[in-house]
Amino acid sequence: MTSTSRPSGRGRLYWFIARHYLGAGRGRGLLSLITWIALGGVTIGVSALVVVIAVMTGMQEDLQGKILESTAHIRILEAGTSLRLNDWPRVVDEVLEMEGVVGAAPWVLSQVSVIRSGSEGFYPQTANLFGIEIDTTRAAPTDMERRIIEGALSLESTESGLPPLLMGDGIASRMQLFKGDTVVVASFENLRSDIMGGLTPALRPFEVSGTFTTGMYDYDMENVYTTLAAAQDLVGISDPDIAGGIGVRTVDPNRAAEIGTAIQDRLGYPYYVESWITTNRALFSALKLEKIAMGLILGLIVLVAAFNIVSTLVMVVADRTREIGILMAMGMTRAGILRVFVLQGAWIGVMGTFVGTLLGVVVAVLLDRYELIQIPPDVYFVDHLPVALRLADVSKIVVGSVAVAFLATVYPAIQASRLEPVDAIRHD
Repeated sequence: MTSTSRPSGRGRLYWFIARHYLGAGRGRGLLSLITWIALGGVTIGVSALVVVIAVMTGMQEDLQGKILESTAHIRILEAGTSLRLNDWPRVVDEVLEMEGVVGAAPWVLSQVSVIRSGSEGFYPQTANLFGIEIDTTRAAPTDMERRIIEGALSLESTESGLPPLLMGDGIASRMQLFKGDTVVVASFENLRSDIMGGLTPALRPFEVSGTFTTGMYDYDMENVYTTLAAAQDLVGISDPDIAGGIGVRTVDPNRAAEIGTAIQDRLGYPYYVESWITTNRALFSALKLEKIAMGLILGLIVLVAAFNIVSTLVMVVADRTREIGILMAMGMTRAGILRVFVLQGAWIGVMGTFVGTLLGVVVAVLLDRYELIQIPPDVYFVDHLPVALRLADVSKIVVGSVAVAFLATVYPAIQASRLEPVDAIRHD
């Protein structure tokens, strides 16, 4: 009975002494203040880390989601001098048989000029025209195409009989275009010679069938959609089995590079495959590097707080030297003294980490829910500061902070345990 209760009693004794040393006591107000400063340093460092890492993660995930809304996980192209892929139905059927592929469809892409006529003359605006297949029972390669196929966005036949044109909200607002308006689209891929020997672009009238918003400034200002047949006619493709390329949707966008390699091996030359990871590598590499850099910079705050813990414990050892000597003379072992000061520093680290994590989580949730910080979308691709709290990120911060605080206790705790009882009692 005694053997089982003794460790628990000693543990309470060690904690009682550590808690006593944490307090100021008579004439020791400075020590109490330093303890609170060390605690505040850990709290501020941890909360800043939680918020910043959540913002960087949110920025990366939000940007990835918006890119994938309008971008296929994998693009299949055919080598040549023009953006053309022959016999796309056969290639689509072959790709759909592969493991990890859930959708595939052809597309035609061309940079065009959308021309609006009015009382003040003609107003052109450059845009990226996407021609997509809407008469399909297969899974769409992008969320944008899925919304169009399901009817949330319209590319159905227009009342005027003209081909439909679905425009980004940004470009439509800039050109003051609304549903039902007629525009002329010029393509420089389909040039013809006039009687004077000059080159004339292909011109086709379109009717605006609606607008869309992705939240991605560049996409809303530059992208327009029409049917595959209308895009083929505009760029001069007479064979319906010829497209610009094929978009592929995978079961997991993070596996796009792996599945793309398998598709490349199966199709071989003259086809080549690009994944969204490859085409956006520079952007996401920059975001990842920025996340690491911000984590390291703000981690210095926690490191400074750890030095505060060291200085606090060193001052406690210097101030309590006589008391430590008395405890050792009464029978407390050096290991016991070591545990007292480790408990003291660990308490500062654990409490500071707990309060800092709680504060950081609350701030991150408020930033995410109420979109408190607005940013210019033409610079940062998003209109507000996105926040994404992830358990893995928070766990790493908590473990790292507690570990740093624990390591900070080692030196002063060892110094306290090495004091000689007689010399410590004589200390003044």
